Amino acid sequence: MWRNYLIVGLRALARNKTYAFITIAGLAIGMAACLTILMYVRHETRFDRDTPGAERAFQFQLHVKGTQTGNAYWSQNAPYVALQYLKADFAQVDQILYVGENAALVLKDGAPYAPERSVQVSGNLFRIVRFPFAHGNRETALDSVGAVVLTESEARKRFGRTDVVGETITLLEGGRPEDHPVTGVVRDLPENSHLALGMITRIDPQSYFASYPAFLESWGEFNGHIYVSLKPGADVESLNRQLPSWERRHLPAEMRDQGEFKFVNIRDIHLGTAKWGFKPGGDARTIAVFAVVALLILVMACVNFINLATARASQRAREVALRKVLGASRRQLVAQFLAEFLLMAGVAMLLAVALFELAMPPLGAFLGADLTVAYFGRDGILLPLFLIVLAVGLIGGLYPALFLSRFQPATVLKANQSASDTPGSARLRGLLVIGQFAISIGLTVCTAVVYQQTVYARSADPGYARDGILQVQEIGRDAVRPSMDAMLREIGQVPGVTAVGRTEIGVNTDQSSSAAVRLTANAEPVRVGTYAVDTGYFRAMGIDLLAGALFRENQPLSDSIPGEQNTSAPSMRDVVLNALAARSLGFTEPSQAVGKRLLSDDMSLTIIGVVRDSRFRSVREPIEPIMFHLDPGDARWMIVRYKAANPSAVRDRVEAIWKRFAPDVPFEARFSEEIVGKLYAAESARGKIFAAFAMLAIVIASLGLFGLAAFTAERRTKEIGIRKVLGARTHDIVRLLVWQFSKPVILATLIACPVAWWVMRDWLNTFDARVDLGPAPFVLAALIAFVIALGTVAGHAIRVARTNPVHALRYE
Repeated sequence: MWRNYLIVGLRALARNKTYAFITIAGLAIGMAACLTILMYVRHETRFDRDTPGAERAFQFQLHVKGTQTGNAYWSQNAPYVALQYLKADFAQVDQILYVGENAALVLKDGAPYAPERSVQVSGNLFRIVRFPFAHGNRETALDSVGAVVLTESEARKRFGRTDVVGETITLLEGGRPEDHPVTGVVRDLPENSHLALGMITRIDPQSYFASYPAFLESWGEFNGHIYVSLKPGADVESLNRQLPSWERRHLPAEMRDQGEFKFVNIRDIHLGTAKWGFKPGGDARTIAVFAVVALLILVMACVNFINLATARASQRAREVALRKVLGASRRQLVAQFLAEFLLMAGVAMLLAVALFELAMPPLGAFLGADLTVAYFGRDGILLPLFLIVLAVGLIGGLYPALFLSRFQPATVLKANQSASDTPGSARLRGLLVIGQFAISIGLTVCTAVVYQQTVYARSADPGYARDGILQVQEIGRDAVRPSMDAMLREIGQVPGVTAVGRTEIGVNTDQSSSAAVRLTANAEPVRVGTYAVDTGYFRAMGIDLLAGALFRENQPLSDSIPGEQNTSAPSMRDVVLNALAARSLGFTEPSQAVGKRLLSDDMSLTIIGVVRDSRFRSVREPIEPIMFHLDPGDARWMIVRYKAANPSAVRDRVEAIWKRFAPDVPFEARFSEEIVGKLYAAESARGKIFAAFAMLAIVIASLGLFGLAAFTAERRTKEIGIRKVLGARTHDIVRLLVWQFSKPVILATLIACPVAWWVMRDWLNTFDARVDLGPAPFVLAALIAFVIALGTVAGHAIRVARTNPVHALRYE
């Protein structure tokens, strides 16, 4: 029986090549798109799922609460001082350690280089995240202070091989070389891990940070990560419920109102909202949207199934009637038609897998994800492929099978009648076409809005002169600081360079520092960002002064602390605010803030100037209220402003000067255009993916409309012939047919635009600065859909309208 069904199905496809091509092509495109995006979704949602020990491994995260400026956020960083209290107060904690960035350089053949992803730890990290080792003992590799563990790729880079346990690696720390033993080599971490490790060095924080006691004791110093493994059976929800009382016991009074903590499982970090991690986090909302859109595209392909099968019902009405007369039951007919649809779904899946394989490498490179395909095993996709074929065949074919199998022999065969549309089927096809084009128009609107916002993010005024900046990092190293003043003077004389400055905050820098300030002792504190700069910073960044004055060379301290002698050393006692910080403190005009005193940590500050607000980070983040203080020694970046026809030549000259003054420190510098491009790369990628979705949706909808137009024109041949005999002209016939297929597009526009407006409004609200949601994207999407629909049906309409009425009236 099934063999017969297969033969009949193949013959039906062979007789109707156009129908078979449209249906199979649409399905293949829809399946390939669905598979591709679902593979990406799977990659994003499986971060750290396979990390050994992940179920008991947690990160201790800090929530910086919002102030009146609304800049609340979760941070993956936490203060080191919390570590000792967590260990003492929670018996459920098994292992706990600090993980921070390691600024040490590696000496190779006498030349220093900065290893990628270098961290320092206060304990054995691999007892918490139990990644497999290629060489050495995972349990003891980081037990001794000074021990170093390398990843396989870092070992190859340094030694040319991976079996390097027992070798010595020389690190340049504090300007002096120190030898460290290599005690283990961990296998390269999988791409879908939130950790990014290359070299892991064990330190003793008490001695390492002895010269910087604030790091060990201050709750405001959160420049590293705290990782915890819990004992078997420990309930993390119970621990998180105990944290508010723990905070009240240990946090200073001013911190209780500004921050809170929680334990977060490492499997939830990648798609969480916390910032300042080892890798850029994913966006759970975008992942969900991609999954929904992939499903919608597959549904559109199934709609073509239903539309074309029911539209072709008249061609198979006699077949169904004769089969019933010869004894076929309705159940057998349903099984036959479902077998045909499953056959088409299977053929479409073969083509979809080919397209899927071709799409994986470029998509993975485009998204920066390691998207690998396995057909067998635990993560194999062979079973999901079979389930998709089964689901598509049954969902897409069930209604047409029931529809075709319900024809009554007497009605069909009576008077040689073959055109047998069941009442309501044409209405259903119209609704499905409307749904297809509504999805297409909606995706087109989303694409246009995402593109507009991406362009706006790149081009919007950030509050400083963004073009013409070369940003140099690593100036905070001990080997660089002594020669910085001389180096800046020489760089300032490079042809094309107009200004040079030092700072703790620049174009999308990762430094974050804040302090609570108040106008009087009893006033409500306001948390503002606090960053060190030098006297050349504002000119180098191109930030305008609104009121007061800027820092100047040899500036004396304010006399804000009675009895203390003024010196010319840098101090926080004179500060410059941005306009938002001034408004947050209650000043309506920048000039009102100049000369006023502030209190911060028992220190009196004097506001000497107010500058324009600047957006240093993404447009998704609110502008930060900032207090600048004069302290070049704390700066970590150098800002070089140039005005030259050849930026690369300026960079080369700056690099040459750097190597002369700091030969032991690698030169790392990027142009502001490059930094901003990378900052919005993810937004640009999303826009291109939405554009691809919109194109696929339009192609699938157009394929379905093409098939419907062909069959409709064929079925109305006699009607058109009679109209022409009665005097209708060719353009009248074309207008009639085109209008018939334009109505679904108009209705689809009326449905899609409000939904797309609601979705895009919510998406734009995730940005602090955004474009206005005007009518242009909606009009553009409607016009594109209408033009494509018109082009799809116009060919059939013109061909049928120009047919000789004599031939038309001989139809059937």
